[in-house]
Amino acid sequence: MALNDEEPVLVRKAQALDQMSVEELAYRIEQLKAEIAACEAEIEKKKAQKRAADALFGGGSN
Repeated sequence: MALNDEEPVLVRKAQALDQMSVEELAYRIEQLKAEIAACEAEIEKKKAQKRAADALFGGGSN
């Protein structure tokens, strides 16, 4: 089944932070930063698509 763009992405729950080593925590932070950057890039892509559609069809009266 394909995921809808509007459905939240479910992620595996990580172990408790207090059970992780400093190295594991640092690695997790880097992974989360990469995921955040990917999300921010996708948001900008979607905003650009909306601006293009608004320009073409005369929308964007918010």
